[in-house]
Amino acid sequence: MGSPTFGHWVSERLSAANHAQLCVPPGFAHGFCVVSEGALVAYKATTPYRPDTELAIAWNDPDLAIDWPLRAPIVSAKDAAAPRLRDIPRHRLPAFDRA
Repeated sequence: MGSPTFGHWVSERLSAANHAQLCVPPGFAHGFCVVSEGALVAYKATTPYRPDTELAIAWNDPDLAIDWPLRAPIVSAKDAAAPRLRDIPRHRLPAFDRA
């Protein structure tokens, strides 16, 4: 928290046709929406996975107003139950460091 872009979003379309990749820095929230019949998603991480540090944000949080390409996506139970960003305790959010 404290970042000048906190609560903002951007999107990119990644496809087999454009061969694009996306680097998401540590501490950034991210999500994806598959608009094809299937997709292969590969993650590279900077540290080993720690479930105790994982957070989820409601995909349809009205404060974020993300313009998803699907209006009624199929989401996991975990994602369906995720809280709005405003309801996540601030101490659980990553701190912004200008360094």
